[in-house]
Amino acid sequence: MAASDLNPGSHPLPPGQVSGLSAVALRERLQEEIDRAERHGTSLSCLLVAIEDLEELRHRYGSELPEHTLDYVEGALRRELRRFDRIGRPSYGELLVVLPGADGPRGEIVARRVLDRLRTVKVEADGVRRPLRISVGLAAWRADLSGEDLLARTRSAASARSGPGSSPPFQRPGPS
Repeated sequence: MAASDLNPGSHPLPPGQVSGLSAVALRERLQEEIDRAERHGTSLSCLLVAIEDLEELRHRYGSELPEHTLDYVEGALRRELRRFDRIGRPSYGELLVVLPGADGPRGEIVARRVLDRLRTVKVEADGVRRPLRISVGLAAWRADLSGEDLLARTRSAASARSGPGSSPPFQRPGPS
């Protein structure tokens, strides 16, 4: 049982060696980036990757395969991001990427690149390789949004699943 993909350049993180931020540290970092964006008048976007298969994998195979899968997906994500972008786990089955300086169009480019990359990730269990069900949502920060509001918007965008070949859901700044 393992997570893998067809991209030979992938180097997953070793199992159990998550380098992403914890939920608490992620929220603190998100608030720091919001404060910075507000202070300097710069843009900020967040990208949420929701892996929908993890609970099923945990029930069928125990906790090791879902954890390895999360680590693998995080490693694959890192290869598509800038060094100063931050990844964390706001909750089980979710990875949030904080994208400082990324406005709507730049965030959309990252979201499409991430979605294309993650479509190659498969989970192997019982001798069968299956694609993961992954939703990606993107939201841009604006001055009246708190970190929790921004996270809620990324979750909303990820839950508005788009079909294959569609643009990733994106919550543009503006009236809610």
